[in-house]
Amino acid sequence: MDLRVTIIQTSLHWQDAAANRSMFSEKLALVAPDTDLVVLPEMFTTGFSMDASGLAEETEGPTLEWMKEEAAKHEAVLTGSVIVREGEQYFNRLYWVRPDGTYEHYNKRHLFRMAKEHHTYTPGQEKLLVELRGWKICPLVCYDLRFPVWSRNVGSEYDLLLYVANWPKPRANAWSILLQARAIENLSYVVGVNRVGTDGNGHPYSGDSAIIHPKGYKLLETTEAEGMHTITLSKQELTDFREAFPAHLDADDFTLN
Repeated sequence: MDLRVTIIQTSLHWQDAAANRSMFSEKLALVAPDTDLVVLPEMFTTGFSMDASGLAEETEGPTLEWMKEEAAKHEAVLTGSVIVREGEQYFNRLYWVRPDGTYEHYNKRHLFRMAKEHHTYTPGQEKLLVELRGWKICPLVCYDLRFPVWSRNVGSEYDLLLYVANWPKPRANAWSILLQARAIENLSYVVGVNRVGTDGNGHPYSGDSAIIHPKGYKLLETTEAEGMHTITLSKQELTDFREAFPAHLDADDFTLN
């Protein structure tokens, strides 16, 4: 079965969750009615901020409730990451919210030490695998892209690998190359959604959101402009390619400690 994915690449209001929710509501109103999955950037309510104590929401906070409302309204899964507090810990948490109000979450494992993210947030310990319309999907967050072991498609456990990001412009080349590499090595579709504009720390973002075919070429490639893009992914095409080129059968066995 095909999967229709919409990505939203946009600038963000710095550390203003209400303004960002309002902005995304306006954009979501334009989403095609047959979309199955809508992907927002990393920390889409605040920008990539280390002010966790001032910005964090509780687990059942206003942004999760907003995501539930929007997912139900558009009859599509909605995903993206936000800053969340649990007890004394803070997480860069991706929510996967279904139209029926149920949800899953993934806490970003690899924290960007160059921004001292590891001093503020607690790393996640478990990957998240979800299913949508017969597709197995693994959603990850930004810096996770640089770590192929964590992204590894062990036993073809997923069909689509997804990254939400705030990936700065100076490292745009690495973003583009690594998205393609993850698709090729995992025989999987890859979706990467990044932001544009400049954040409150003066860091510029060039977007470059993309959707990659399992063979490594770009099915969708964006520029530095804001935009919403929808593309249909073919499960049959993925199955045919894996059968014709079953490199995954020769993969090395390993376990993570």
